[in-house]
Amino acid sequence: MERILTNWPIKVLSLAFAVMLWLLVMGEQNTEVGYTVSLEIKNVPKGLIIASEVPGRIDVRLTGSRTLLANIQGSDLGISVDLHDAKPGITTFRSLDERLNLPRSVVVSRLSPSFVDIKLERVVKKEVPLRVVCGGSPAVGYSIEGVMAAPDLVEVEGAESEMKRVTEVETESVDIEGLKTSFSLTVPINYAGIYTRLVKVKTADVQVIIGKIHEMEQPQEPGEPADGSDNETVARPDGSL
Repeated sequence: MERILTNWPIKVLSLAFAVMLWLLVMGEQNTEVGYTVSLEIKNVPKGLIIASEVPGRIDVRLTGSRTLLANIQGSDLGISVDLHDAKPGITTFRSLDERLNLPRSVVVSRLSPSFVDIKLERVVKKEVPLRVVCGGSPAVGYSIEGVMAAPDLVEVEGAESEMKRVTEVETESVDIEGLKTSFSLTVPINYAGIYTRLVKVKTADVQVIIGKIHEMEQPQEPGEPADGSDNETVARPDGSL
């Protein structure tokens, strides 16, 4: 017991120094930590639009001392690409790791994706017809005589390649099941382009005219027996047979 207590202040100090040295050594050992950082697109040229899938986040793994990595927060990291000089077509951005602001002794051990392709296209505008979609059928003996929408044309804008495939735009479905009377209502326009969008107008005023189908007596053909029976047909919405 006396041996243990002999020079105990020096022994305690030596133990504390050994612990501090161990912590220092452990802190300087390299380790690897993963982060998810945001990808920012800057300065898209006027008159152009991004027309490709671009990841919003990049997975990064950093290697360095525990002490340095402990001071790096994922929210402090970010990667940005500048498109101010880009032209229509595909631009490839490589070496994304060089766009990270890191201490010199911290290195990027893995980056996914390691590069980004960004496709730019010209922005095109055009007007296309608006088609009213009706769901269901009027009551028995009734038919749709007309459907009108205001506006009847809507403007769409977006990537040139996609605009070539846009020939019309539809409204959300208008329910006419079992109806006997005409009606008007405001209907949302149902359009979800990938790289195109509606310009300004989002709804349409729709009028649906429903009328009763009139039974009409068919004229008797020459030589047909006059038996007093009636042949029935149904008029079309425009009144033709």
